[in-house]
Amino acid sequence: MNPIFIGGAAVGVALMYFLDPNSGRRRRARTRDKVVHAARLVNDGAKVTARDTVHRAQGAWAGAKRLFAHDEEVGDDVLVERVRAELGRVVSHPHAIEVAASGGHVTLIGPILSHEVRPLLRAVRGVPGVRAVSDQLTVYNEPDHVPSLQGGEPRTGGRFELLQENWSPAARVVVGGVGAALMLAATQTRGALCALLGVAGAALTARAATNRDMASLLGLGSRGITVQKTIYVAAPAERVFAFWTDYQNFPRFMHNVRDVRQVAENRSHWVVAGPAGVPVQWTAEVTHVIPGELIEWRSVSDSDVRHEGTVHFAPTSDGGTRISVQLSYIPPAGAFGHAVATIFGADPKSEMDADLLRMKSMIETGHSPHDAAKPGALPRES
Repeated sequence: MNPIFIGGAAVGVALMYFLDPNSGRRRRARTRDKVVHAARLVNDGAKVTARDTVHRAQGAWAGAKRLFAHDEEVGDDVLVERVRAELGRVVSHPHAIEVAASGGHVTLIGPILSHEVRPLLRAVRGVPGVRAVSDQLTVYNEPDHVPSLQGGEPRTGGRFELLQENWSPAARVVVGGVGAALMLAATQTRGALCALLGVAGAALTARAATNRDMASLLGLGSRGITVQKTIYVAAPAERVFAFWTDYQNFPRFMHNVRDVRQVAENRSHWVVAGPAGVPVQWTAEVTHVIPGELIEWRSVSDSDVRHEGTVHFAPTSDGGTRISVQLSYIPPAGAFGHAVATIFGADPKSEMDADLLRMKSMIETGHSPHDAAKPGALPRES
């Protein structure tokens, strides 16, 4: 297909989206705010990256000097602090271990998990100034019934940084630069090599920019994106619950919900305007209901968007209702899809906040919001 035609079509879609007479002004304002916010994040990120790079350069220089230095005499207090600084990298409960030093001889005392013993001893022996290590640790296979071993986060120790889940700012800059170079090289080649370089470059750039693992980026991981909101409605819980269980009410207060129809006793089919107005569809299945208190649902396997959610209804002392909504979803293409959706105004958190405010207004006033997908129809009387 002609690239000029594709580019023209894309420009046309963008113009229709931003110049829409009903929602164009709001979309333009939201996009402007997002650009300003992104610029601020880039500025803050540049400062953090600069500090991280300077600190790493200083550490590398200090390490290089040690390679050519003679054995140094280190005071006991300094040696203890060096060892303690190393503990946090290799054990999940560094405060449970006592460290003592005398003339370069380090003693370790305290409880530790069995799989952390060897990494700890190896790391301590590598600390400059340590001549010998006395292991007086109490080893446990499981942390059960050991108060000082409760909680904590697993440590990666000396694991290569790019194999870790979270990368430092400096590492992200380096990998992002490599990704950009690969994409540039792809433009100078042809055939399978061009596609391979382009995909690898895009993957590395996205991984560095988002600091998220590839499975999450591609939507292959089990962890999704979770948003939640709590709002008060000045109406009895029974009335609010009845309003939520009537599927026809959702297009009356939700901005992007185009149509909802019940297809089975506990299933409904939804059509929603996605990024740039492109329709997204799914079938939702209600999995658990407590009348007046709780609704739980999830999408079926063939839906465009995998998601699940919970709504709690809690009556308040003044006769109103506190509604708590939690939504977890995995967008198509993972974090890529979420980023695209956010750019085009389909950020679930922002949309949920606005939709719930319209719902509150509709229940309390009895009037359908003018900016809903299908304004005009009033809710049924309870």
